[in-house]
Amino acid sequence: MSSRTKIVVLKMKEIIYTAIFIGLAILLITLFLIMFRPGKDGSDAVQTSTYVPGVYTASLHVGSQNVNVEVAVDAERINSISFVSLDESITTMYPLMQPVMEDLKQQILSTQSLEDLSYSMETRYTSQAILQAIRTAVDKAIND
Repeated sequence: MSSRTKIVVLKMKEIIYTAIFIGLAILLITLFLIMFRPGKDGSDAVQTSTYVPGVYTASLHVGSQNVNVEVAVDAERINSISFVSLDESITTMYPLMQPVMEDLKQQILSTQSLEDLSYSMETRYTSQAILQAIRTAVDKAIND
């Protein structure tokens, strides 16, 4: 049996150069994959805000007086909704206004939406009037 054994002699300098070039090639391929992967257009860094931050009001005509509804927003969410200087005579004449406002406020702040709000049939007209005033104030926040 004659088998010839071959001995390969590599110089250490060649092994080090090969390892460095393989490392650089892997680094370059990784860099290209990160930079040019599909679905990334670079617009992720610029986020569009939903609202213009501020406090916006809308008027609600109740009887012979106007009641202002105030909506405070930041760039991403509705922070608070309230009546501004609600007169005692209005709360006496229209006792459902404050409870309806509190119910709508709670729903809007938890869902951050003016859609699919629930209210009872007994307070539907009051709820719709207040909701329309809130919607007007929120529209001002979106359009500013």
